[in-house]
Amino acid sequence: QVQLVESGGGLVQAGGSLRLSCAASGRTFTFSMYAMGWFRQAPGKEREFVAAISRSGGSTSYADSVKGRFTSSRDNAKNTVYLQMNSLKPEDTAVYYCAARGSIYGSSNYAAYDYWGQGTQVTVSS
Repeated sequence: QVQLVESGGGLVQAGGSLRLSCAASGRTFTFSMYAMGWFRQAPGKEREFVAAISRSGGSTSYADSVKGRFTSSRDNAKNTVYLQMNSLKPEDTAVYYCAARGSIYGSSNYAAYDYWGQGTQVTVSS
């Protein structure tokens, strides 16, 4: 059984920063064999891609809306992936989810992922 647990969400003013973490665990789950993705879902909207990172951490991709402001990284020794969010805007307000994909590279397609976390709320006030 695989568990992905996000943390680090909260309330922040526009222009501020947050760092999300996603800790992975599971008896047969080898974190370093999975690419990881970040998605978000705002009320009344569909889940959208935010960022992805390859299983080695050497390759990342971002949605245009967050490029230059968000950075994803991972620590395979700690089974954890991070999303550093800077220059936050009110439109970044959403529940943020991490996801694991049994592949070298991540994907912007949410259907490509095998496991999901429960999400963490990020609220950016204007």
